[in-house]
Amino acid sequence: MTEPLKSADIQLIQALIPHRYPFLLIDKVVDIDGCTSARGIKNVTINEPHFQGHFPGKPIMPGVTIVEAMAQTAAVMVGTAMGMEGRDLLVYFMAIDNCKFRRMVVPGDVLELKLTTLRGKPGGKVWKFAGVAEVEGEIVTEAEFTAMMDLPKE
Repeated sequence: MTEPLKSADIQLIQALIPHRYPFLLIDKVVDIDGCTSARGIKNVTINEPHFQGHFPGKPIMPGVTIVEAMAQTAAVMVGTAMGMEGRDLLVYFMAIDNCKFRRMVVPGDVLELKLTTLRGKPGGKVWKFAGVAEVEGEIVTEAEFTAMMDLPKE
């Protein structure tokens, strides 16, 4: 029996989800515990295209991209647990609830995205997740979101 994967590097992330530059917003996913929890890592750099306009002279990572990075982490967690590599898994937001932004995320920060599954099971289409984003142990964003997993046909 094959041991379940506990992490995903950038090559595995790209085999699981269709996002590419400039909208691939995570660099790796670690501490994957099946479909239960995972931790995404995003190294925030000044080279990212949103910093050209958000905001010139005071670069701040847009809050919506932080929530999107949470969703990408959740998709990689579920995709890894379900062996979806190379199978065109698509994930769509259905709802974002209780979203709060606590502090700015700027170039040089390492964003840690801690995701927990609140509802969902392998093979199911509708999932709910809780996410907390932190920089150096300080909460920067938290949200719950519901997503639909568009599972490819066998």
